[in-house]
Amino acid sequence: MGIDSLLYSTHVGWMDSSAGPETDVAISSRVRLARNLDAVPFPHLLNEQTGKKVIDLVKQACSQSEYEPLRSLQGVTFDQLSELDRQILMEKHLISPQHAHFNDSYRGLLVNEDGSRSIMINEEDHLRIQGLLPGFDLEKCNDAVQMLDDELEKVLTYAFDGYRGYLTACPTNVGTGMRASVMLHLPGMAMTAQTNRIFHNIGQLGMTVRGLYGEGTEILGNFYQLSNQVTLGLSEEEICHNLTLVTRQIIEQERRVRDSLQKGMAYQLQDRIGRAYGLLSHAGIISSNEALTLLSDLRLGVDLGLITHIQATAINELIVAIRPAHLQKRAGQEMDAFQRDIKRAEVIKDILFRK
Repeated sequence: MGIDSLLYSTHVGWMDSSAGPETDVAISSRVRLARNLDAVPFPHLLNEQTGKKVIDLVKQACSQSEYEPLRSLQGVTFDQLSELDRQILMEKHLISPQHAHFNDSYRGLLVNEDGSRSIMINEEDHLRIQGLLPGFDLEKCNDAVQMLDDELEKVLTYAFDGYRGYLTACPTNVGTGMRASVMLHLPGMAMTAQTNRIFHNIGQLGMTVRGLYGEGTEILGNFYQLSNQVTLGLSEEEICHNLTLVTRQIIEQERRVRDSLQKGMAYQLQDRIGRAYGLLSHAGIISSNEALTLLSDLRLGVDLGLITHIQATAINELIVAIRPAHLQKRAGQEMDAFQRDIKRAEVIKDILFRK
């Protein structure tokens, strides 16, 4: 799966619920490292010449590496991609919303065939090294990005301070430069109004909760992105360890709530899941927000074993496939909101019930 396949397929590796642990609650895990090159201005100060220097240095480091996962990354610069294609990469979580806004020749992406390893070039920092895997697998994500980072550092000289750590464009990333996160599906806790209390307490532990696409995005469909907020004063291992402990507690709590709902509100739960199935199966027009809410209920039914002929992987795929850029790519034309609502209903049926 090359760059073109990543653009034209609705599937990437993190969607495969059969390939990761704890996928009944954890959708995906991600670890990202922010790195900058020494003696080169931060990306917001770059021009075409200095920006191209960063691209060339990073590509050279990859091509010279003996580490196959780094050497085999495929690259594309954003002047080669349309605005729609950049939005597609963003919707797949391969680049950030901020990065997708640019069409400069010195900004780009290096990515492997299934999207599990990638490097954003000249986003907020010169490099954003990312590992993205299905389920609850922070340790494996961290191992992947640390290997890429170590190999790059054999050739590249990073901006590093012995006291502060890795220097970044935004002061909140100084130190390790690490953001670790887990995408969680928490319908049980949302139904029982437990999320606000729990997430308030999480903030006191140096962590934060965001929507599907990170900072500044709305929480929809009971999908929550839990991540560390502190990067300074902790090691990478400590950040992952702390996030792992908190995430495991949330997963266990969500499972207890689901079990309680099945025992105490079985008919109501089955009715809610059945209604979601019926609407998704037969709707001719559906908005993004309504679709995510119904897909959340359907996903709960799949995870509880109440619906057996639909795979969780298909629902993960739909979380992305119903987004505006993917709908327009699939249709082969630009569409207004109403046309997308019609296309969305069609895509849902195609993916849920395909043979």
